[in-house]
Amino acid sequence: MSNGKAFGNLIYSYTRAQAIADGVLIDVTDEAKAHGFKIPVAITDHLFHGYVAFFPEELKSQGQSATGRLHDLLTLAMIAARTSKGSDRAYFKVAFLMAPGRTETVQVIAHIGPGDTAEPVLTIMLPEDD
Repeated sequence: MSNGKAFGNLIYSYTRAQAIADGVLIDVTDEAKAHGFKIPVAITDHLFHGYVAFFPEELKSQGQSATGRLHDLLTLAMIAARTSKGSDRAYFKVAFLMAPGRTETVQVIAHIGPGDTAEPVLTIMLPEDD
């Protein structure tokens, strides 16, 4: 540690911008602003494609849409964020309709941390995405 580096030389860094460009994170900042978020917001591709954007076609007749599911997720994320003052993480559950008459409740994490230039950003993810 005499060189001032706690963990040695940096071999590789994967930025948030790269993760968004690669589709590993889905930027939902514009949608999140409508829910009161003032910082960039992204959700993991696993959460987005597994629950927000994915649902059987027959659920459309029951009012399901990716836009509506994202709205619900962001609304619950905002409520969780407001009630978890003093922490960089908020934990909450979301029930997604996955088939007619079948919901799946999933644990979700909203994590605020530094972005690529140390600006605050929010990432919404499933626990296994952490």
